[in-house]
Amino acid sequence: MRALPSRHRRLLQFPPVTHWGLALGLAWAVLASPLAWAAHGYALWGDLKYPPGFAHFDYVNPDAPKGGELRLVSNLRASTFDKYNPFTLRGTAPAYLSDLMFDSLLTGAADESGAAYGLLAEEVQAAPDGLSVTFRLRREARFHNGDPVLAADVKFSFDTLMGPYTSPVYKTILADVAGLDVLDERTVRYRFRKPNRELPLTVGGLPVFSRAWGNEIDPKTGQRKTFDQVVMDLPIGSGPYRIGPVRFGRDITYVRDPNYWARDLPVRRGTANFDRITVKIYKDNTARLEALKAGEFDLMRFFSAGDWARRVTGRRFDSGELVKAEFRHRLPMGFQSYVLNTRRPPLDDIRVREALGLALDYEWMNRQMFYNSYQRVRGLFGNTDCSPHGAPGADEQALLAPWRAQLPPTVFGPMYEPPRTDGDQSLRANLRRAQALLREAGWTVQDGKLRNGKGEPMVLEYLDSAEAGARVVTPWARNLEKLGIELRFRPVDFALYQQRLRTFDFQVISIAYGGTHNPGAEYADLFGSEAARTEDSGNFAGVASPAVDALVARMSDARSKPEFLAACRALDRVISHSHYLIPQWAATTHRMAYNAWRLAHPKEMPPYASGEAWAIDTWWARQP
Repeated sequence: MRALPSRHRRLLQFPPVTHWGLALGLAWAVLASPLAWAAHGYALWGDLKYPPGFAHFDYVNPDAPKGGELRLVSNLRASTFDKYNPFTLRGTAPAYLSDLMFDSLLTGAADESGAAYGLLAEEVQAAPDGLSVTFRLRREARFHNGDPVLAADVKFSFDTLMGPYTSPVYKTILADVAGLDVLDERTVRYRFRKPNRELPLTVGGLPVFSRAWGNEIDPKTGQRKTFDQVVMDLPIGSGPYRIGPVRFGRDITYVRDPNYWARDLPVRRGTANFDRITVKIYKDNTARLEALKAGEFDLMRFFSAGDWARRVTGRRFDSGELVKAEFRHRLPMGFQSYVLNTRRPPLDDIRVREALGLALDYEWMNRQMFYNSYQRVRGLFGNTDCSPHGAPGADEQALLAPWRAQLPPTVFGPMYEPPRTDGDQSLRANLRRAQALLREAGWTVQDGKLRNGKGEPMVLEYLDSAEAGARVVTPWARNLEKLGIELRFRPVDFALYQQRLRTFDFQVISIAYGGTHNPGAEYADLFGSEAARTEDSGNFAGVASPAVDALVARMSDARSKPEFLAACRALDRVISHSHYLIPQWAATTHRMAYNAWRLAHPKEMPPYASGEAWAIDTWWARQP
């Protein structure tokens, strides 16, 4: 399954990424109500876990030794990288670069949902009317070149990210930011167009980089570079690591800055323990797995149930050098799904989309292919308070009622449940129901093929960037064939795959969307009408619904937790009952194999950490 492209993954995986740690930059969708703020941090609906003056996060080892090397494997689908600028549209930046090299005003805690604490900023204060938030920068904050991090750099970063050369995702989630004012050398104020519970920490999570990055004169033109021309210029950030030795096509090494300005801050104590983090690049999953067994790197996270059950074996595992471990987490399940591009017929018909979902036999696949290691995805917000159950309550009904004429009637009944093929349910019954839906939509079987009124067969294309995807999609294709539908598997190289996703040139794809406990304005990029019309947005399904737009806005603007929960639950009902997505499966553990002779880690993984981020942030090298 394809992961959500990094520009979107950063929005949704929480905390520390993707990211979105990998929860990364753009948004901790974790915000406080406008009247609840603390100088050292910001909480969503209640108190911060960590008080002013706290020593360190509970899940780190504050005495972890510094030194040694962590050898990782690239998590990118591309075979290599071709730029050092992770923010521009074109090209591929090295794995983990953004997280290791760029600090932000605020940073999250991996044992707390819906909170963030000052990093570059020593103080954060929201206006009582919710229309602005002010950050005061620490005097000790420094970029890698020794320059102080100043308000002018924060403004430069914001203006650049909102400019013409970066992903439109920034403009989508920051649409309600009216502007950024420099109040003095170390104070900035973000102004908002309307009160929005999400925006203070959304802007607090933006990466900050130096005005000097790529700011030299181009000798060919005699003019300063535009941001899209800043490609191989070494980034000037303020994070704990810099770029070290690079072997293109093979690996990149990040080198810890021993003079990192924030190394003694409570939010950084016990983190960034490795002197070097080397990220190795392999052409495919088989090469990565064999390299792990050969001891070429130290840690690998597994997403394939088959690999984990049958192929993570060998001499080094027998000796105890390499260890298989599953770490339980309380992260949202996310909504890994087959995505149906409703911009194209016949996928613009809800009856066709529902019929396609009825042909997916998840229970058989989990038994026969996944070693019963997964759970079925149910909606957008599984494993969070936002997940709806049963019929909508009065508060949800009030939000949905104005859109009744535009919504499927099922939205107002029990929450959608994916079809099953166990117990008193069967694939045969599901396929019969699918046949009835297809007939209602004007499709009938003729000469063994499902055809419309013009006699045209239903032929769909599943687009993937790896041949291995055929194994998972084949059982679904066999069941669709029983309905007279042909599903063609089309593998393409990763660059073409990215291009076709950017321009929505596909019918069916698979995306592993990360989840969040605190969804907000970033969902306008995933499901908003404006994003549906904007190339390179995250709205792959082409959702263009005034009801969805209104619910995303209500979710982002909520002033209390009950209002927020009603909006996100109503949104989940609309998306699920509209069958834009065919839900797949998710795991409730991080499956990781690591070198126990070289690496040590805290006793327990914090509940909201992603596997790689936890290792990068808090593990350490065993001493010789």
